Amino acid sequence: MLKGINPLLTPELLKIMMEMGHDEALVLTDANFTAMSIAAGKPVVRLPGTSMLQVVEAVSSLLPLAADVQHPVAFMAVSGESDGYRSALQREVIALISPQLLPVQSAEPVERYAFYERASSAYAFVITGEMQPFGNFILRKGVIVDTLRP
Repeated sequence: MLKGINPLLTPELLKIMMEMGHDEALVLTDANFTAMSIAAGKPVVRLPGTSMLQVVEAVSSLLPLAADVQHPVAFMAVSGESDGYRSALQREVIALISPQLLPVQSAEPVERYAFYERASSAYAFVITGEMQPFGNFILRKGVIVDTLRP
């Protein structure tokens, strides 16, 4: 254990987050997501018994979001619902992560099969214990910057 680091961030997950480069994606999935086939040999971390909200809170405490894109966060849109629909879980996660977004940024809903396609190019996957359907998110890593020296 280390001071100030959420205990849900396992050594394996910390290593993955450290290895990720700018604009690489981390997919946070619910328990039913087909991660093993979509991940196809990429790192997969399992956090059984955790909720998506717990994992997003832990990951976002250390992972900076990309500042150079309009949608550094994507989530799987609920099939069969109107375009603006957000499940309670999606609303909670978006509310949790919104303070880290720039005013011109937002979380992007992505149709289910398009989400699978986008997820397939991610750096790594975290399978949570979340049982809520369509509880899947993609976070794009940003950079921690120092002030440019003239």
